[in-house]
Amino acid sequence: MAATLFKEVKYSLSKLVHDIEMGEIGLPDIQRPFVWHNNKVRDLFDSMFKGFPVGYLLFWASAANNGQKQIGTDEKQKYARLLIVDGQQRLTSLFAVLKGIPVVREDFKKEKIAISFRPSDCTFEVANAATRRDPEFIIDISELWSGTVSRNRFTKDFLQRLRDKRQVAEDEEDRLSETIDRLFNLQDYPFTAMELSATVNEEQVADIFVRINSKGQPLNQADFILTLMSVFWDEGRADLEAFCRATRVPSTGAASPFNHFIQPDPDHLLRVSVAFGHRRARLQHVYSLLRGKDLDTGVFSDERRDKQFAVLKEAQAKVLGLQDWHEFLKTLIRAGYRQGDHISSQINLLYCYSYYLLGRYTFGVEPYTLRNAIARWFFMTSLTSRYTGSPESVMEQDLAALRELQEGKQFLALLDKTITNTLTEDFWNIGLPNELATSSARSPSLFAYYASLNLLDARVLFSKMKVSELLDPAHHAKKSATERHHLNPKAYLARKGITETRDTNQIANYALVEWSDNIAISDDGPEVYFPLYAARFSPDELKQMCYWHALPAGWEKMEYQNFLQERRKLIAKVIRDGFGKLAD
Repeated sequence: MAATLFKEVKYSLSKLVHDIEMGEIGLPDIQRPFVWHNNKVRDLFDSMFKGFPVGYLLFWASAANNGQKQIGTDEKQKYARLLIVDGQQRLTSLFAVLKGIPVVREDFKKEKIAISFRPSDCTFEVANAATRRDPEFIIDISELWSGTVSRNRFTKDFLQRLRDKRQVAEDEEDRLSETIDRLFNLQDYPFTAMELSATVNEEQVADIFVRINSKGQPLNQADFILTLMSVFWDEGRADLEAFCRATRVPSTGAASPFNHFIQPDPDHLLRVSVAFGHRRARLQHVYSLLRGKDLDTGVFSDERRDKQFAVLKEAQAKVLGLQDWHEFLKTLIRAGYRQGDHISSQINLLYCYSYYLLGRYTFGVEPYTLRNAIARWFFMTSLTSRYTGSPESVMEQDLAALRELQEGKQFLALLDKTITNTLTEDFWNIGLPNELATSSARSPSLFAYYASLNLLDARVLFSKMKVSELLDPAHHAKKSATERHHLNPKAYLARKGITETRDTNQIANYALVEWSDNIAISDDGPEVYFPLYAARFSPDELKQMCYWHALPAGWEKMEYQNFLQERRKLIAKVIRDGFGKLAD
C-alpha cells in the first residue's frame, strides 16, 4: 500500500478563525472575489446551528522553510504553514462573519455579509430592511463575536429591545437567552481537516481535489500561483487585484487602466507576467519554479524561490505599467479592432500583450515599428484562432522560438515569417471562405471582417458614416449605432422555404447598416429595397460600397446559396485587403 499523503486534524471554528487571523493558515480569498451568494452563507450558519455536518476542509502544507515568510504586510504573529485547497468559500464566509469584515465581490466592490437571526424560532435570514425593523431579530450576528460587548450584555440589550415592543415572559426570556448562548457557542463547532503533506506536488493536489469534491470548482495552476503569491508576495497579488478593479471603473481624468477592450482578472495578467518574465506559458512549470523547485532534481531551495519571485516582480511591474498597457491597447485599434465585443479570445489578447512587452523591453524594438508589428500579429492570431484549443501548448512553442533571438530585427523577422507561413494562399482562397460558412455571431473571421472595414476606411452600407465612427465604443444610445442587417430578410427567405437558423443567419447574409435603415427595410426582398438605397449614391460610390460590403454583381437577384458562396469569397478578399493595410 502506498504511503498516506495526508493526516486528519480536528479544529474548532474559533481555532480556525484564530489561525487565519494570525497568518498560520493562508486565506487569500479575503482579498479575492467572493462568489457565494449571501443566502448560501445564511444556509451554512443554519446547518451548523442545527448540528448538521458542513463538509471537510483540505489544507496543503506550505513548502516555506523555517518560517521565513509571512502572508502580506499585516503584523502576523505566525507564519503561513497551511494553504487552503478546498473550503475556501466556507472559510471566507465564516471568517468574514465572525470577524465582521467585508468581502470582495466579483465586481471588486466590498460588501459586509450581514446575517440576521430570530431566536424565537431559530431562523436565519440575510439581513434586510424587514429584519432590521423587527425587534424579534438579532440584526447582525457578527456583533455577537465582535468583542465590543460581552455575551451577557449583548443578550440583555436584545431582550430590552424586545421588551420595548412587547411583553416577554420570564420563561420565554430564559429560552431566548439559551438560544443566543447556542448561537454564540457556534465558535466551538467542530471541523475536520485533511492536511496534505508538503511533498505532494500541485498535479497531485489538483487530482485529489477533483476526486473528492466533484461539486467544487477545480483549482487550476493560476489558482495555485496566486495562492503562493499570497504567502510570499502578498503586495504583488494586491497590486494585481487593484489593477483589475480599476479596469472596471471609468476614469474621471486621472490615469487609469480602464478601457473598452478587456476587464481582466488577476489570473489573466498573471499569464502575461509569466510569459514575459519567465518565457513560460505552462503555468505548472512556473508554479514549481516559484516554489523554489529544481525541475531536474526536484529539490526545493529558498534561494531559488527568491530568485524566481524577483523575476516575477520585475515582469509584473512592466505588465501593470499604465503607459505600456495603453500603448498596447493602441495596437488593437491599429489592427482595426475598436471594441471588446469584437475580441473573440481574451487569452489571445493577453498573449499578444506579452509579445508587445517582449518586443519593447527584451528586444528593444522602437514603439512605432513595434505597434505595427504587434497589430499584424494580433490580427493574424485573432483571425486564425491561434491560441484557441490548446493555448498554453502553442504559446509555449512560440516563446521557445524566441529564446535564441538576440535583437529586435530577429524578433520582427520571426513574427513576419510566422505570419507568412500561416496566412498562405490556400488560407486566403480556401480556408477563410470555408471559415465564413457559419452562422456563429462570434466568429473570429467575422470580427476580422469588421476590423478590415475599419482599416479600409469603409462606410456603413447605405450610409455616409464610416464603420469606425459608428463602432466607437463611446456611443451608448438606446439603439446600437450599427446593426447587423439580413441582406436577405428572414421573412423574405421564409417565403422561399428557407427557415433554418443555420441558413438564414449565415455570416454572408449579414451587413452593417444604420439602425434606422435596418428598421425601414423590414421584410422587403433585396430586389425591392436595394435599387432604392443604391439611388442615394453615385455609380463610383456605389461601386466602392459594393466592394467594402462584398456584394457580388447582381446579388439582389441571385439564388440564395449561390449568393452566400460568392459573398464569402469577396468577404475573404476584403479581409485580405484590410490586413494588407497593416503591411503598408
